Amino acid sequence: MSRMLSLRVILTVILLASCGLAQAQAPTGVDSLENVVKSSDLPDSVRLDALTRLSGMYQFVNFARSVKYSEDAIALAANTDLPLHKIKAYRNAALLYTISGDYSSALRYDNLALELDMVVKDSAGIAQEYNAIGNDYYDLGEYDDAYFYFTQSHRMASAARDTLRMLIALHNVGRVFKELGQFDQALDHLQLSKKLSETQNDQEGIPYGLYEIGDVLLRKHEYDSALATLRQALALVRKLHVDIIEPKVLSTMATAYLQQNDYKNALAFYDSAYALHQKTTNRYGMAEANLGRGIVLTKEGNFEKALEKFEASLSVARTLNARVLEIKAFNQLSGLWEQKGDFKKALFYYKQYKQLEDTLFSQETQGKLLRDQIRFETESRDTQIAALSQLQVMQRGELKKQEFVRNILVVVMALSAILLVTVYRSGQRRRKINTLLLQHQDDMEKRSEELERLNQVKDKFFSIISHDLRSPINALAGLLDLIDKGAIEPAEMHKHTQELKVRFNHTRTLLNNLLDWTLLQMDKLSLQAGRINLRKIVDENIQLLTSVQNKQINLVNQVPTEAIGYADSNTINLVIRNLMMNAIKFTNDGGKVIIDAKAQASEWLFSVKDNGVGMKPEVLNMLFDKTAPYTTRGTANEKGTGLGLILCKEFIEKNGGRIWVESEEGQGSTFFFTLPKAD
Repeated sequence: MSRMLSLRVILTVILLASCGLAQAQAPTGVDSLENVVKSSDLPDSVRLDALTRLSGMYQFVNFARSVKYSEDAIALAANTDLPLHKIKAYRNAALLYTISGDYSSALRYDNLALELDMVVKDSAGIAQEYNAIGNDYYDLGEYDDAYFYFTQSHRMASAARDTLRMLIALHNVGRVFKELGQFDQALDHLQLSKKLSETQNDQEGIPYGLYEIGDVLLRKHEYDSALATLRQALALVRKLHVDIIEPKVLSTMATAYLQQNDYKNALAFYDSAYALHQKTTNRYGMAEANLGRGIVLTKEGNFEKALEKFEASLSVARTLNARVLEIKAFNQLSGLWEQKGDFKKALFYYKQYKQLEDTLFSQETQGKLLRDQIRFETESRDTQIAALSQLQVMQRGELKKQEFVRNILVVVMALSAILLVTVYRSGQRRRKINTLLLQHQDDMEKRSEELERLNQVKDKFFSIISHDLRSPINALAGLLDLIDKGAIEPAEMHKHTQELKVRFNHTRTLLNNLLDWTLLQMDKLSLQAGRINLRKIVDENIQLLTSVQNKQINLVNQVPTEAIGYADSNTINLVIRNLMMNAIKFTNDGGKVIIDAKAQASEWLFSVKDNGVGMKPEVLNMLFDKTAPYTTRGTANEKGTGLGLILCKEFIEKNGGRIWVESEEGQGSTFFFTLPKAD
């Protein structure tokens, strides 16, 4: 299902209503506003407000007219210097594009509104636009970016004590967890935001919470509970006239009936959802409903009509850049052609499905989400620490005050020697206890930081393993399944075997890098420095890489025979191999990679130079950052994790050298590192 767009609509409608922009349909008001629009004697600000108000009035009455007024408002706003009126026009346009399912265009106008909110320094508007942009990325399947903007909205709302925006942000974070399959975390956020809606008397927020909770229960295969929750949501939607989410609730209920093999009800609910999406020309919603119809038709054995629905849904998904919907369409087409016995087409669509799914849920995306999640979940902990620090300052002030009073009493009661000694000893004991408490607190903080660092290493390790090991295993499983069914000719086996070979070579390199990287992070890797022949190491790696790489890359060893360094041979061998593999990855077929070394005073300057695609200046500063490994696909679509260069940096530094890179986009790259000379 697509995102719960009405949560963004709540804020838009509230703000429009506060300015008189969301009034109910009233003929007299409409006529007056249309007269204002036609008048050329009135200021642009008045006409711009009138156009925006008219667009809002017609949103659910005459959608085409609403779009026309919005376009006129945007055109007029472009020729004015009225930032607040422009913001209203941009928000209204983004809302209309969202209703129609064009999320890329909605994102464009939400970003324009955000830029102006930052210019006028409207913190409430910035928080609102962060939430809107998060929704746009959510609809486009960019869940890492969606999570970032939702949490940014929550931070700003929390700082401003804006409870409504805080609960909306929590709700949206729960939706991201839902799409990532983290259902328990999703339910925690969604139930909390629903409870806040109830306590804050936010009546319209309750059906949104019920809908998303029902969707999570459906994905957990708790069909009866899911349907009961969705029926509650549908009843409230119709009671409160929250028309926007009604087709989404209907589609989700249809999916629940489909899972229970109740095809009649499933098709009826999908048809109802499709009809409602048609009213607002929501192409995404109609494509999603068509996908559901196609699944029902496939279950009933009507393959030809099902194929029409799937292909129509796929076409719209590609037009709107809706990657989640595109993944679902590829998956259904693969299954359909397999049932029809055309295994070649089934394999084609399966590869498209896996490739897009791997891209959408890549290790880089998971890593970014993990970092954002840690920052968001520790935010409340930081607030508590700040409060404890403030309390500690107050306590210290109180101790100083007590000490001052005590000293006065000592002066006044100078003759009371016994009492003076008692007070003095009491103060000493208090200081000692406070010192011990502060030492204990410092020890606990250090242990907490160490545990968090080790936990991050573990999470990073397993997130990479869970993604990059899955791809070759899934590919092998798919190939074995097709071989078992007799769908692959003997002549095609070589091609598929080569593809699997490339995947497993990548996985083997990944495992070696991961294990070495983990040993480094845990300080378990010991180095044994000695004399190493750099030219011999390069020759061995050229022989190894020539046998496994598919490109026709010319590897040239210009390292002099007298190049003898003093370092750990195993780690330097890994560094040279990683740099050579990196150069091959970003060099086009037929290119050249030159490995050289030059003597400089007491060290060797080693270089790996390629004539590949090169890098932009802003990328150079990101390559060796171990807090956020940077990676991109090679010239032959090779994948990576970003750990190779981080390992190179740490290994070189542990061997007493330095590493850096020089590159120009389109002209290739040269990686340098230094090593001590052997005596």
